[in-house]
Amino acid sequence: MPHRTLLDLLAGRPVRGVSGSFTIASVCHRLRDYRIGALVVVEAKRLVGIITERDIATRVIAGHRDPMLTLVREVMTRDPQTIAAEASLAEAHRLMIAGGFRHLPVMRGDDVIGMVSLRDLPAAGDSSLRDTIRVPALG
Repeated sequence: MPHRTLLDLLAGRPVRGVSGSFTIASVCHRLRDYRIGALVVVEAKRLVGIITERDIATRVIAGHRDPMLTLVREVMTRDPQTIAAEASLAEAHRLMIAGGFRHLPVMRGDDVIGMVSLRDLPAAGDSSLRDTIRVPALG
């Protein structure tokens, strides 16, 4: 059985993103409405960053910045690590664990086609991924 790719996982999912000129308050509404933890940030059809719940917590809330006035471009994670759409779920998992991040933009050439979250991967059911993830026994 072939290993599932990120392209397989993201099939049918819309790309959720904003430009750097959005306010953090508007980002929070989108995160809530979409029930996700991060958005890609795109300028002139080019990926320039991501904005995550962690960015908002550490750079806006803990930084005592006003979410109604703070712009995405001021607090986003710039030039994030990316991964090719043809990569396996296990490759994405290894990259996120090694890098210490939970969201990874997925690219096809220069185009962002989506974002994968660490929480997406165990649910994906890839056998090679299950071998990568070691879950302690409960009890």
